[in-house]
Amino acid sequence: MSTAAPPRKNAPPRERTGGRLSNGAFALLLTAPGLALFAAIIVYPLLSALFTGFFKQDLRLPGREFAGLDNFTHWLDGDFLTILQQTLIFTVGATLVPFVLGFALALALNSGLKGSGFMRGLFLFPWVIPGVVVSFLWMWIFNANYGVLNGILVKAGIIEESVTWLGQPATAMLAVITTKTWASFPWMMVMLLAGLQTVPRELHEATSIDGAGAIRRFFAVTWPQVRGVASIVLLLEFIWNFQHFDTIYVLTGGGPAGSTETFATAVYQTAFKGFDIGRATALGGLWMLLLLVLVAVYLRITERKGDAR
Repeated sequence: MSTAAPPRKNAPPRERTGGRLSNGAFALLLTAPGLALFAAIIVYPLLSALFTGFFKQDLRLPGREFAGLDNFTHWLDGDFLTILQQTLIFTVGATLVPFVLGFALALALNSGLKGSGFMRGLFLFPWVIPGVVVSFLWMWIFNANYGVLNGILVKAGIIEESVTWLGQPATAMLAVITTKTWASFPWMMVMLLAGLQTVPRELHEATSIDGAGAIRRFFAVTWPQVRGVASIVLLLEFIWNFQHFDTIYVLTGGGPAGSTETFATAVYQTAFKGFDIGRATALGGLWMLLLLVLVAVYLRITERKGDAR
């Protein structure tokens, strides 16, 4: 005779403690490869370079010697202000001139000018050419012996003899700014044209009915609508020009007599021609601090623009 087993009470369900990550841990796991790559190619080289600025180090000799703040004081007590001034001259000139040119072309193309589509594509041509190629092209134009610019000016009677545009301090910076203007005005034109196309035509029609002329319509309607885009374009171009290298190096190398030397060329010359990597990284650190200020201004402007929306 079999006896039935007593009924067992239902056991409480067990809690699952493993096999599941929290949202924060899962997000960290997903971003870990990117963070590791960022640290390897950005953070570590940056910190290593800043650390090198406190040492006296020659690329031709092994080892290095701790120098404290000597590399930084070398620049601050020496050519830092001159380099900063020349960098600002180039940056301001290579930002404002193409901005004015690009804005004028954007206004013309936005007015319904005949053939504006073809002209828009034609104006983009300088933008798609590599910067080094543009620099060599304008080096040929500015050449004192067989340059196109001298030939045109002499035949027009504006000058009597050829000018060494890249060989004298009075004209070298102007030549560099001209070259950079030709290369950068197309993208500014495109960005400003995109901003102009968002301006409602009804506003222009309403101000025209009120008797406003073209200049008054520009300052009353057009400029307030595109001011945000214009400020972003100006600040971005300013930041890029503040660290620009290839045009200056190819055309003048920072010369003549250092008249076109900027932070970019000074760091390169000090590191790879003077072989003083300590002083080069010290100047790069000071340069980076100024760039961080510009980036902070840019982020602040974009934040305000986002809040306004």
